[in-house]
Amino acid sequence: MSEVTAFERVQRRLSEDGLGRRLMHAAGTVFPALYALPSVTWSQVGLLMLGATAVAAALELGRLRLGVDLFVYEYLREYEQDSVAAYLQFMLSATAVALVFEPRVAIPAILMLTLADPIAGAASIGEFRRVKRPRALATMFLACALLVVPFLPGHPLAVALGGLGGMLADGVKPTVRGTVVDDDLTIAPVGALGIWLGLELGGLPL
Repeated sequence: MSEVTAFERVQRRLSEDGLGRRLMHAAGTVFPALYALPSVTWSQVGLLMLGATAVAAALELGRLRLGVDLFVYEYLREYEQDSVAAYLQFMLSATAVALVFEPRVAIPAILMLTLADPIAGAASIGEFRRVKRPRALATMFLACALLVVPFLPGHPLAVALGGLGGMLADGVKPTVRGTVVDDDLTIAPVGALGIWLGLELGGLPL
């Protein structure tokens, strides 16, 4: 029997319970975090994300058309094997939000995707449901709302609608022509729209 290497043990652990996918989600936080650096503008963050999206698209093209096999593909779900993987949808949606909205809206919306989504995923039991259980819905709402608060203190409507948008995008799975829409494509845009709507209704147009 061959000895299991340390790297293989780490890979096995990351594959269990979706831990690897959650860590990949959380790693996306590095993009909005760059804006905290004094010499970095939000436009530069958007351009960097656009470049990262192009790289992700190239990797997906290589995987689907050329048979490229990288170790990160081990974390793909079964339904992603022959379709566009969630990580590209993740980058597409986060980048679109970064390019369309200003930082106080875009950053918390992206954090809903990178941080709140894996937190809510840990609160669920791993089953697929068109509408998630109340515990997972409540966890996602609270996580999303709390992420909005530091960026828009004193604006409870934006906090509430942003949290509601993130929760609905994560907890309700629409189907288009028989295909379930992945929440990696919807959480950030719907969360951003909720925040934006809260600011508009609160008399603070962007």
